[in-house]
Amino acid sequence: MNTADVLDEFRAAGALREGHFILASGRHSPMFLQKNLVFQYPERTQRLCKALAEKIEAQFGRPDVIVSPAVGAIIPGYETARWMGVPAMYVEREDGAFRLRRAFHIAPGAKVVVIEDVITTGGSFREAIEPIEAAGGVVLCCACIVDRSGGRADVGFPLVALATLDVASYAPGEIPPELAALPAEEPGSKRLRG
Repeated sequence: MNTADVLDEFRAAGALREGHFILASGRHSPMFLQKNLVFQYPERTQRLCKALAEKIEAQFGRPDVIVSPAVGAIIPGYETARWMGVPAMYVEREDGAFRLRRAFHIAPGAKVVVIEDVITTGGSFREAIEPIEAAGGVVLCCACIVDRSGGRADVGFPLVALATLDVASYAPGEIPPELAALPAEEPGSKRLRG
């Protein structure tokens, strides 16, 4: 599966959106990949995650466990783990930092692949790795369905991306006038308050 195939899955699910979006990273972009519209369809999710599992295994072998940042990456993390035949866990925020909770346990020395859905800066990867390493896990790589950074995201480990796009994103003080003229939408969940 290549980038065009991945984008076809997003388009077919109505998940490739254009406008003015505030991303989880706080950056602004004219395009948003509404991955939940893709992940609501098991057959689409299956195709994407099977291809991602095959790509990871070809480059790094089979890990002992898959770990994903909650909440958006739980589904692709689980489905990728299913194809690899390994357990799926997730880290979630507690007091502002990712933690292993819910009795999840990573054995010291366990080989871990961290799975995300769509990345722009790689910030969630970097945060998710801290509790994994604190538990004694050994991160083999980070992997995602879509890398929006064009390969520039710094995740601190090798990155396996099913699709790589070079989508413009802007810091709040650098938004071009044509984008600033559009109403901004914040479709993600990172900054939602309970």
